[in-house]
Amino acid sequence: MYPDKEICAMARTLTTRIEEESLKKIDELAAKRGVDRSALVRSFLLDGLKENTIRDALNAYQGGRMTLWQAAQACDISLWEMIEEAKQRHIHASYDVQALEKDLTALHE
Repeated sequence: MYPDKEICAMARTLTTRIEEESLKKIDELAAKRGVDRSALVRSFLLDGLKENTIRDALNAYQGGRMTLWQAAQACDISLWEMIEEAKQRHIHASYDVQALEKDLTALHE
């Protein structure tokens, strides 16, 4: 049922309410992709979770509350992936000596 055994081992049930029109669109898209409703909604949730986690981490980076390296770690992605995310969102990477020192300290912890 689950292509990824990790998902199966960790699977928990989540119940929510949704408007009929949205449910109809979900069912149509699931049929088009050849997956069941649950798989499609799970994919939406995981994509949304990743997107929101990256957005929050980049907001913290912009606000000076974390370095780009810390933002990458919070999102469980590489520094290079986080740099690419920042670039795609037109966020200037103001990486200075102080940020480098902070990252080096965090790396050694």
